[in-house]
Amino acid sequence: MNPSEPLARLDLGRRERLGMLEAVWGETKDVDQITTILERLHQAGELALVTRVTAGKAAAIETWLRRERPEIGAALEHHRQARCLTSGVLPAADPALGLVQVLCGGTSDLPVAHEAQLALRCHGVSTELVVDVGVAGLHRLLEQLPRLRSARVLIACAGMEGALPTVLAGLLPQPVIGVPVSVGYGVSAGGAAALNGMLASCAPGLSVVNIDNGYGAAMAALRILLALRGAAAADRPSAAPRC
Repeated sequence: MNPSEPLARLDLGRRERLGMLEAVWGETKDVDQITTILERLHQAGELALVTRVTAGKAAAIETWLRRERPEIGAALEHHRQARCLTSGVLPAADPALGLVQVLCGGTSDLPVAHEAQLALRCHGVSTELVVDVGVAGLHRLLEQLPRLRSARVLIACAGMEGALPTVLAGLLPQPVIGVPVSVGYGVSAGGAAALNGMLASCAPGLSVVNIDNGYGAAMAALRILLALRGAAAADRPSAAPRC
């Protein structure tokens, strides 16, 4: 790599342009790369979200920052269940954006569901987690329907055959975003069966993101919420002019 070439070209205008911060894909980046990016985000005054970080890599990053850049290390948090790092203060929830409920078919889907929740929290969106409501025991999901009606958007994480989003999209009127999860034996094929099942769903209007992509589902939900908030603001009557 050319020493004069920057390690990463950070999209610091993404929040203004799209309403979302730039996330950092951490799985294939090493400790030095991630710490350098965290330093640059800190200098720009931007909240940092790093996805797909193992516990060992997170510990190495935290150790280095607390020793070399304590002002960044003090604000660093490892979200173990979500497999993510954040640096900076997460914003308070904005009531105008409403609630997103994140569902998972089983407890094996929780890391993906937690990633979606955290990504939404980084953008001031209230979330609730609804756990273990897969279609193998459909009564568990049906019992939650009254609660689910309070959400503006539903994110459904499911492995195996990936049927949960289809059921939700057939029962409830909100936008449903399906997240296939790489959980299941044999022909589940690392989430491919769930992905294909969701794409082939007969429930009209179901949206589907890539396998294990909790962050992508969260950003799809955020776009919907921002559009709804913008439409609501446009519909409000303007104040009467003063005489």
